[in-house]
Amino acid sequence: MRGRPLRRHRVLAILLVAGAVLVTLDLRGHASVMRAASAAVVGPAEELLGEATRPFGSLAGGGDAVRRAEEAERRANRLAAELWAERAARARDAQRHRIEAAHPSVSLVDARVVAVRGDSVTIDAGTRQGVAADMAVVTADGLAGRVVEAGPDVATVLSITAPSAAVGVRVAGSGVIGTVEGRRDGLLALRLLDADTELRPGRRVETLGSSGGRPYPPGVPVGTVERVDPARDQLTRTALVRPAVTFSTLDVVGVIKDAD
Repeated sequence: MRGRPLRRHRVLAILLVAGAVLVTLDLRGHASVMRAASAAVVGPAEELLGEATRPFGSLAGGGDAVRRAEEAERRANRLAAELWAERAARARDAQRHRIEAAHPSVSLVDARVVAVRGDSVTIDAGTRQGVAADMAVVTADGLAGRVVEAGPDVATVLSITAPSAAVGVRVAGSGVIGTVEGRRDGLLALRLLDADTELRPGRRVETLGSSGGRPYPPGVPVGTVERVDPARDQLTRTALVRPAVTFSTLDVVGVIKDAD
């Protein structure tokens, strides 16, 4: 007698989970997915719920109900996995479109981050896709890093926040140039080559541009000045910059092959 309440609870749980997922999709306008999901999950689950609430007819009948409940649970799991995969694919497509829109004057190779190791990540694009060392890597928000090594189908990207990384920059809207270097706390140390520069928090910093456009083309957002240090000498001005890109949450990136 204990098996029947357990089966009933399991079927009810399946209905609740499936219902929540389907309502979410319905609110997002995926009516076709709703219809498919209803046919695949809700119908079988309702049938099993009705079976579970009937009096026992025979031991064989009870065994059939258990098997049907288990099959419905497997279908629900498969459907949930497919729906999440579809949702993730749509999100990545949206990120790709944002990257392309943010960098319209460059040629990009789309890639996904597949591994993270300290200050570097591995992406799923390499020399077969046109990726090579000393190419800049960006998101829709700005500069993420540069390729330091490329294999046939994967490449290693060093973050601009790595202590060994340095990027030539310019304060946006001015002719003042300098460099940023990575720090262990995730910020960037900015050093401007003009001690008299008026610098304040909130100013945007962008790439100065490298010879031949590699590794960095000009004008890519690097970050925003967060704190300006007191003047310490007559030659330079220093500050802390918060990167435009959050390196720890990288997913889809663009590798800049050529800049106009």
